[in-house]
Amino acid sequence: MHRIGFIGCGGIANAHARALASLKGRVEMVAFCDIDEERARWFSQTYAEGKAKVFTDYRKMYDEVKLDIVYICLPPFAHKDEVDIAAEKGIHIFIEKPIALDMETANRMVKAVEKGKVKSQVGFMFRFGDAVEEVKEMLKSYGPVGLMMGRYMCNSLHSPWWRDKTKSGGQIVEQIIHIFDLIRYFMGEPETVFARWNNIFHKDVPDYTVEDVSGTVITFKEGGIATVSATNGAIPGKWIAQLDLIAKGITANFIDANHAIIYQTLKPWEKKVEVASSKDIYLAETLDLLDAIENDRETRVPMIEGAKSLQLVLSAAASAEKGEIVKL
Repeated sequence: MHRIGFIGCGGIANAHARALASLKGRVEMVAFCDIDEERARWFSQTYAEGKAKVFTDYRKMYDEVKLDIVYICLPPFAHKDEVDIAAEKGIHIFIEKPIALDMETANRMVKAVEKGKVKSQVGFMFRFGDAVEEVKEMLKSYGPVGLMMGRYMCNSLHSPWWRDKTKSGGQIVEQIIHIFDLIRYFMGEPETVFARWNNIFHKDVPDYTVEDVSGTVITFKEGGIATVSATNGAIPGKWIAQLDLIAKGITANFIDANHAIIYQTLKPWEKKVEVASSKDIYLAETLDLLDAIENDRETRVPMIEGAKSLQLVLSAAASAEKGEIVKL
């Protein structure tokens, strides 16, 4: 039985707690920590019948409760030393993206989990979608990937901290990182990035300092090119994350991580494969972490992957600020 604690009891923590609640007999949620004690108490009542201990200080939680795994679900600006302490105590780590707002902090996290020899999983749940897995497997027989085109569209004011670029890093860093991570997952390591961004739709919203339109071009060491277009000014209530992938022999149109139409293009006639799934990708990333712990293997998205995808979006943000190409 894995004993699990949470640091941060917001919306994304709900998704993970719901997934864990379906694994009764395998996991037990024993502690919840949040700066808002009532929120932590609600999690304890909802997911642990009120039996989990409640904290407002994660250091106190680490000292008083024996944990096997900690779920760190904090906004990026709020990260301090919660990863370092967990790794030193031998506690395995699930951490939401982005893992930090600067590479110094991210690299420290990577070193901490390596030194502590603990398993880590970063919350890039799109990697676990059935359509993503299908194309990733097919690319073992095809390739290389020459072009990817990503789109992310929403329309929401989000939380006050999210609208503040000093706390979220902006839409590219905090939100569109999911698309950038999938592009890395399929295309390998980037070489250069060039981005432009602007605030078009929220100029009159007080304290809204993040971009709400952006366009990015990424080049890769193996010659491929990717583009990412994003906005926070599209359709209210809809969260659209789509990708097109063109490789030698395959063209894939992703509606989302679980749905895609895949065309095999090496022959003169067209062969089409459709993937449609209702897979719970939050549960899938948790199951991968548990299996990695139980069988002493690497997770699909260890901390180093979180750092590499963070470096890419931070480079895109730097490019947008400077108006010039940034080399990675």
